[in-house]
Amino acid sequence: MSKKELSVAQTHELLNTLKTRFEKNMERHKGIEWDKVQAKLEANADKLWVLDEMEVTGGEPDIVDYDEKTGEYIFYDCSAESPKGRRSICYDLEGLESRKEHQPENNAIDMAAAMGIELLTEEQYRFLQQLGRFDTKTSSWIVTPPGIRKLGGALFGDRRYDHVFVYHNGAQSYYAARAFRGLLSV
Repeated sequence: MSKKELSVAQTHELLNTLKTRFEKNMERHKGIEWDKVQAKLEANADKLWVLDEMEVTGGEPDIVDYDEKTGEYIFYDCSAESPKGRRSICYDLEGLESRKEHQPENNAIDMAAAMGIELLTEEQYRFLQQLGRFDTKTSSWIVTPPGIRKLGGALFGDRRYDHVFVYHNGAQSYYAARAFRGLLSV
């Protein structure tokens, strides 16, 4: 078994977790049938490994959309707060390396790439917030446009006062209550 492959027991456990979450949150994926999702997942062991990474870092992945053009189910991290296993990280490697002291262990861009997911864009983050109340006590890094990043900044979002906000920080910043949310297409 390779590093990026789940055992039969791990696969069974993950599928049960995903099915339970799917059934508990039907408002996120109206019109989508679990049996079709499960068949697609079972045919893509590499994607199951990625979903497991999302799960073990606290993301609570769930289906939020279906792309009719590609035939893919879209999973987002749907944990109420930013995933605990991804907090206290800078935006990217450049931001991390620019810190002279108190460097965090990782950064959002590299961590997402290693997991096999993409950070949410501002549009995707706002779409997620239409499906529930997320990041009411935490915040999440989101994809930052190159022009902002070139000037040293990075974007993050949260929900406060029943409103979704997108803010900026230096890319080298990190906080105990900030992580990132990702997506995976299967």
